[in-house]
Amino acid sequence: MDKDNQALLLENQICFPVYAVSRFITKLYGPFLQKLNITYPQYLVLLVLWEREQQTVSELSEVLFLESNTLTPLLKRMEEKQLVERKRSVEDERKVMISLTEQGKDLKKEAECIPSMIINEFNSEDMSMDEVVAFRSTLSKMLNMFKEKAS
Repeated sequence: MDKDNQALLLENQICFPVYAVSRFITKLYGPFLQKLNITYPQYLVLLVLWEREQQTVSELSEVLFLESNTLTPLLKRMEEKQLVERKRSVEDERKVMISLTEQGKDLKKEAECIPSMIINEFNSEDMSMDEVVAFRSTLSKMLNMFKEKAS
């Protein structure tokens, strides 16, 4: 293959390993989240709300890098499961406030073991915990860089 086409080899793409690893990691969460009867995107919303109690749809959208047209149906399904409440802001009716229900708050106790269970999945001779932590740090830097460029 000539030099110009080397750039188009799948093995030379940064996007493919990031995409593939993302899919595998998301799949690791499946059995844990299935026990809680939630999806991975719902888990992400819950993580934010467990940390920050109440958020607007636009704040959730910004934190999770999801468009509001993706987030709104997700939040509706979570409301149907009685995990969250959606209410118009009293100060600004254009804003929809998202908060946890008691059921959503209670789910936190059941989910507390998930992060350590996922980390245990990375325990191997091929990769150290230091490498996993460094990888997460690099990904966080990339996210922040893209977030700044989008602003």
